[in-house]
Amino acid sequence: MSTDTPSTSADAASDTDVAALETRIEELESELADLRAESDDAPKKMSIIATKGTLDMAYPPLILASTAAAFGWEVTVFHTFWGLDILHEERSKNLKLSSVGNPSMPVPNAIGALPGMDRVTTKMMEKRIRDNDTATIEELLETSLEMGVELQACQMTIDLMEYDEDDFHDGVTTGVGAATALQDMADADIQLLI
Repeated sequence: MSTDTPSTSADAASDTDVAALETRIEELESELADLRAESDDAPKKMSIIATKGTLDMAYPPLILASTAAAFGWEVTVFHTFWGLDILHEERSKNLKLSSVGNPSMPVPNAIGALPGMDRVTTKMMEKRIRDNDTATIEELLETSLEMGVELQACQMTIDLMEYDEDDFHDGVTTGVGAATALQDMADADIQLLI
């Protein structure tokens, strides 16, 4: 009686499994290479949520958005709650800097809480912006829109704050809801909450 038959049969099955596994590995490597090639061709995508409407908090989303757009990225900035003031034509010209609760301010909280101190600290910051030739909020908005950044206004907040959609800067996308913002974030390479 031969003992080679079961071993030969097992070896043949093993060789078939190895060949099938090698074929599957080659297929997966090919699919992975195709996915990498597709992702290399597609521009990066950034999604930013802007929730604050103070002078100091208006700069980060606009600077990041316009810089990313300069690199050829697709950028969306979804403005909600006080962040809508950044997009509002009149309110964006009068954004304030809070002197209370900001540990980097050169004003102690006790003094910052005095009436009129927000106006003083805002004027100080506006002077610094002018003296350093830093772009204004209006200039950053214009640059962002020119570079293709999609500036979105949250519809629920528009309704809640009773804003008129005509009061926003030209080019701002209104009527955007949370579901659209979530889908945009899900599709983005980078998501930021500011």
